[in-house]
Amino acid sequence: MRIVVRLLGSLCILLTLAATGALAQVWPSKPVTLMVPFVPGGTTDIVARPFAQALSQEFGQPFVVENRAGAGGTLAAGIAAHAAPDGYTLFVATVAHTMATSLYKQLSYDFEKDFVPITVLASVPNILVVNPSVPAKSVQELIAYARANPGKLAYGSAGNGSTEHLSAELFKSMTGVDMVHIPYKGGAPMMADLLGGQIQLAIETSGSAAPHIKAGKVRALAVTTAVRSPAFPELPTFAESGLKGYEVTTWYAILAPKGTPTEITTKLYNAILKILKTPDMQQRLGQFGAEPGGLTPEQFAAFIKSETAKWAKVVKESKATVD
Repeated sequence: MRIVVRLLGSLCILLTLAATGALAQVWPSKPVTLMVPFVPGGTTDIVARPFAQALSQEFGQPFVVENRAGAGGTLAAGIAAHAAPDGYTLFVATVAHTMATSLYKQLSYDFEKDFVPITVLASVPNILVVNPSVPAKSVQELIAYARANPGKLAYGSAGNGSTEHLSAELFKSMTGVDMVHIPYKGGAPMMADLLGGQIQLAIETSGSAAPHIKAGKVRALAVTTAVRSPAFPELPTFAESGLKGYEVTTWYAILAPKGTPTEITTKLYNAILKILKTPDMQQRLGQFGAEPGGLTPEQFAAFIKSETAKWAKVVKESKATVD
């Protein structure tokens, strides 16, 4: 009897493996959801859509962007983490998700354990931008103005726990300035209020800020990366502006729920790597200063671990909260 049970158990395992292999071979045979954790019009959305279009062309099935904004990107992350691991739900994560690990006391998912890393799509600098009504024309002038007007400057973010939020909190902790945080449900509505003067500044991703900088609707003061951005060569870095040690890079990546077959994630990685090398994608990313990604899944997993540790230290030192 025990032998029969064992044989039946082994047969079930073999059938499951065969079904999984068959699923991977025919994937995708229907539309794939690309879950974006912020509203349309923000940089995450701007990055995701051309990749969705390119993947649709590559695989002959629609890759549909679904925007699920809320809780600094953690709402969508929780939904994606618990989706069926069949390759038909993919998640576009950002640096904000490595920040959220230490910012939020309770999350419905574990970012390192509940996702399969595929690759980084692109990375961009953040840019310190101010409404033209702010008299400062440099980082040092902004610091001086903020110190002379404590609590009167309001900075916006795409939401509590977002990259804009923590970028500004790091700036506050390093300079000692007193500014008010106004969280939004995405970068697009935040930028609309910055243009309208309801808030005075933001450390926003270049994808969202670039059109308004070029149109002269906001004044750019500096980039957050270690070196100047090729897309904004005239802008100094924070280090060049006298704030040594300040460095932030915003990245966008694609992951799948834990348990997604390796055959599917490998197909995705190879397709994205091919897309990243096309002149069309490089030109589209270059329009807002983005650098193409392409880390291997193993490299990306190590990168997530190092980014999580880095931002945990920043959260502790800046005393940033999501309350």
